[in-house]
Amino acid sequence: MKARAVGTQLLLLLVLGAAASALGAPRRYTPDWPSLDSRPLPDWFDKAKFGVFVHWGVFSVPAWGSEWFWWHWKGEGLPQYQRFMSDNYPPGFSYADFAPQFTARFFDPDTWADLFQAAGAKYVVLTTKHHEGFTNWPSAVSWNWNSKDVGPHRDLVGELETAIRKRNIRYGLYHSLFEWFHPLYQLDKKNGFKTQYFVAGKTMPELYDLVNRYKPDLIWSDGDWESPDTYWNSTDFLSWLYNDSPVKDEVVVNDRWGINCSCHHGGYYNCEDKFQPSRLPHHKWEMCTSIDNRSWGYRRTMSVSDVADESKIIAELVQTVSLGGNYLLNIGPTKDGLIVPIFQERLLAVGKWLRVSGEAIYASQPWRAQLEKNESVWYTSKGSAVYAIFLNWPENGKLSLKSPKTTSTTQVMMLGIQKDLEWSADPHGGLLIYLPQLPPSALPVEFAWTIKMTAVE
Repeated sequence: MKARAVGTQLLLLLVLGAAASALGAPRRYTPDWPSLDSRPLPDWFDKAKFGVFVHWGVFSVPAWGSEWFWWHWKGEGLPQYQRFMSDNYPPGFSYADFAPQFTARFFDPDTWADLFQAAGAKYVVLTTKHHEGFTNWPSAVSWNWNSKDVGPHRDLVGELETAIRKRNIRYGLYHSLFEWFHPLYQLDKKNGFKTQYFVAGKTMPELYDLVNRYKPDLIWSDGDWESPDTYWNSTDFLSWLYNDSPVKDEVVVNDRWGINCSCHHGGYYNCEDKFQPSRLPHHKWEMCTSIDNRSWGYRRTMSVSDVADESKIIAELVQTVSLGGNYLLNIGPTKDGLIVPIFQERLLAVGKWLRVSGEAIYASQPWRAQLEKNESVWYTSKGSAVYAIFLNWPENGKLSLKSPKTTSTTQVMMLGIQKDLEWSADPHGGLLIYLPQLPPSALPVEFAWTIKMTAVE
């Protein structure tokens, strides 16, 4: 009789569970990778395509070498960093002594947000804490090593959040799981990551605080590569994030949650910095890269030859989107909170191009062919339209496309020019498009011109 009652209760629970599922009750994700990896990626991220990355912290004060300054100086003891310090700072000057000089005196979050909006960015990712451990918000577990206690005496994360959200741009937060010199992390490392003093006392309190306080649309995790996800408690955090957090329905995460997670687990894949696949991946991905080719943080010694030119940036954006990725372009502000003119110029150039060509980028999908064999023509699609973005203007004024198959109703135009373009079937397959005979100054963009085709197969 007792067994029968238990069986009836179990059946009732199953029926109620099935009923809840039928009524659309939210799915619960368990703290394991098969469950977490099955979560559909919120579609806003794929539609966004282009974002701006911001690396800003105490490393912006020495502004020399890269944002890894402290590690190169004290962790590796590189001679050039030792020499830089002895030449420019008094004996006994510590890395912590840089923090009061991180003033953010001229930081105007609305000016930044206006620039990012003009650049055409649909999301912005700010460093809340890099590997140095300094937090750009008043973290309760980073006493006297945060932007409220020392330096700016401001909540930098919160101020930028307000400005970004006013412009309907998605807000992402970069967070480093580890810290080079935190004593609790060093203790856990010494213990072979069998203890979790740092995770319990620092990493996880900060992640939960960031989510509850700022409700980010994206968490860009980093600093994971020395230890497994089980040390970081990554799956426990992500299951809470997806099930019960205030951003559970919209939040997006990347793939840096422990050794061997990159390119295998998480939300979308970064795989590695400046990742560029050679063919269409089966999983949503993002290329993160920096306008300064040699650093993510601001460098005072940056020269023009270190800076990616406009055509290279736009070509990378086009190639990334054609292969189904998002393009996250980094700038490093100064310690004062200024974005130097050459970074502004590059961002505004992207925005100018997107105002003409954004139709082929935002909310687009990879087409059945992603590129022509010469790699100077890249395809995207949206609905019934196919876009061919060509990076080199043909000398004879005729663009040959081998991949599209024309029909009796095929129409061809160039974005930024009102009238249709003439075309003919190419005897060798595909079509020949007769480009407008205009001086370069009269063309809608300076490089990466976009052909829109309808009724092609």
